[in-house]
Amino acid sequence: MIPGHRRGLWRWATLAALAPAVVCGRAGPLGAAPPASDPAPAATADRHPELRRLSRTHDIWIDAPGRRAVVGAEVVLDRGPIEVFACPAGTKEHEAIVATRATAQLVHVALLAIGLEPGHPVEFNPEYVPAEGPAVDVRLRWKDADGAEREARAGDWIRNAETGRPLDVDFIFAGSVFWTDPLDGKEYYQADGGDLICVSNFPTATLDIPIESSQSNDALLFEVFEGRVPPRGTPVEIILAPAPPAAP
Repeated sequence: MIPGHRRGLWRWATLAALAPAVVCGRAGPLGAAPPASDPAPAATADRHPELRRLSRTHDIWIDAPGRRAVVGAEVVLDRGPIEVFACPAGTKEHEAIVATRATAQLVHVALLAIGLEPGHPVEFNPEYVPAEGPAVDVRLRWKDADGAEREARAGDWIRNAETGRPLDVDFIFAGSVFWTDPLDGKEYYQADGGDLICVSNFPTATLDIPIESSQSNDALLFEVFEGRVPPRGTPVEIILAPAPPAAP
């Protein structure tokens, strides 16, 4: 386990304890508005009054009994190589398929609130160790040009450049890492820099894939599956839930 992740475990234990307060609607740190530096949108009408919204200004909801989280997002890339599948808005739109209207830290809290516990991020020194953690089913929901409701696996929007096939492994809740700025002592959740749901291995990823996948621009393994991803600007919702057990 990388040192920064170990240092952050106490913080997530605290957030996990606070998550039920959010589910019950009590005021507290997790329900407060994000810092002014976050690229958060203005408050919008609640599209899911039947769910528990985790932030007044971010589009993220949980269904605790149903063990699912819903995150508002938008398609930002419909062709080309990618390093991440989903990034928070204002970060890595040039190499992600969708950008979320919620921070990575809030997504992490949502996963805690639906009963998932993070494992550990990828390690590279002294050797490659894949990310570990519970498998997460990631799906997309949107309306097509005719207004019809559509749904797809995230993996079906991601093409393996070597095989030509969709991504066929589950995303793993690795959990990212906190970093403390030595100048002011403030803590930052590293995935908020862009590494929310990754297809290249990053130690800062909230969700990663458990196979070796380079970050090098000359060796990127994955790309947008053209023809399957709706046009840029299409509003989508990301549905996160525990992945079903693998077939024996």
